[in-house]
Amino acid sequence: MIIKQVIDILEELAPLNYAEDFDNVGLLVGNAHDEVNGILVTLDTLENVVEEAIAKKCNLIVSFHPIIFGGLKKITGSNYVQRVVIKAIKHDIAIYSMHTALDNSNKGVNAKICEVLGLQNTSILIPQKGTIRKLTTYVPKENADALKTALFHAGAGNIGNYSNCSFTVDGTGSYQAKAGANPYLGKIGETHYEDESQISVTYGRANEQKILKALFGNHPYEEVAYEIQTLENKNQNIGMGMVGNLEKSMGEEEFFEFLKKKMNVSCIRHSDFLGKKIKKVALLGGSGSFAISAAITANADVFVTSDLKYHQFYEAEGKILLADIGHYETEQFTKNLLVDYLTKKIPNFAVSLSESKTNPIKYF
Repeated sequence: MIIKQVIDILEELAPLNYAEDFDNVGLLVGNAHDEVNGILVTLDTLENVVEEAIAKKCNLIVSFHPIIFGGLKKITGSNYVQRVVIKAIKHDIAIYSMHTALDNSNKGVNAKICEVLGLQNTSILIPQKGTIRKLTTYVPKENADALKTALFHAGAGNIGNYSNCSFTVDGTGSYQAKAGANPYLGKIGETHYEDESQISVTYGRANEQKILKALFGNHPYEEVAYEIQTLENKNQNIGMGMVGNLEKSMGEEEFFEFLKKKMNVSCIRHSDFLGKKIKKVALLGGSGSFAISAAITANADVFVTSDLKYHQFYEAEGKILLADIGHYETEQFTKNLLVDYLTKKIPNFAVSLSESKTNPIKYF
């Protein structure tokens, strides 16, 4: 197995084009065509993690956070980022980062937190915009069903809990083949009229290349006419944060004790108690202050996240309970998620959970 094959498996879970624009995801160090000896999964790629990879004979590190975030203007070993890159290159270790691609996956970071807390009826808190597209093409009526089937197999036509969705309009198409053409129907120099079907299917942006390959590979015409539009619809299956319900309502203090136990945290920074029962929980792993208003709009009783600043606690405005449990703490189960996923996908391959401690924050 080569690194590219592992990357393809990871991108089934978290396509990179669903990552946020500011992020730096994908293969950051190494050659995608190198053979893989072993995979080490970590939350952060630090020097001790690279040392662990060397000791475990793993030449691919799958990391949640990217070790290279901004541009590197020099690599002299003057800081921890440069030292990690130097050590990885020196020992032929590749580093792949998922970060916000996995944040935005409906089976990613926040889905794992929901699982740990036992939340039910979960949904995306902030659905991502600009990820749903529509393909429209024109094909002879006799070929319409076969083409639609090929597009569906490539991932088109999936909307929420529905698949094989399309819209078809029948009409008459015309064209005139010029010298050098090889028309499927009609003759050179003559205008040909054909009973055609206009087919429209929607799809997630991540599947576009596969869908276009299916279109060109299964369309009978030499020149395929098609249009692609980006829709305004929000993608209910892709986005930041999640919201769901506890199995039973809890008092605020009872919920915090439950949260501390499930998330293995010793303390919680929070806004004023509101004297309300907690049933609906919004959450966002990592820095989630930008989602406070979304959590309020979702009518959540509590919003669990991290990295809230002093003035951001005021944004609760008596409408929601804010709970900051720590950045590392919200994302700590991510590496378990990835190990479980890769182990199921590659059952006969060495996938290791990093034992290195990478939380930079300590509590006294």
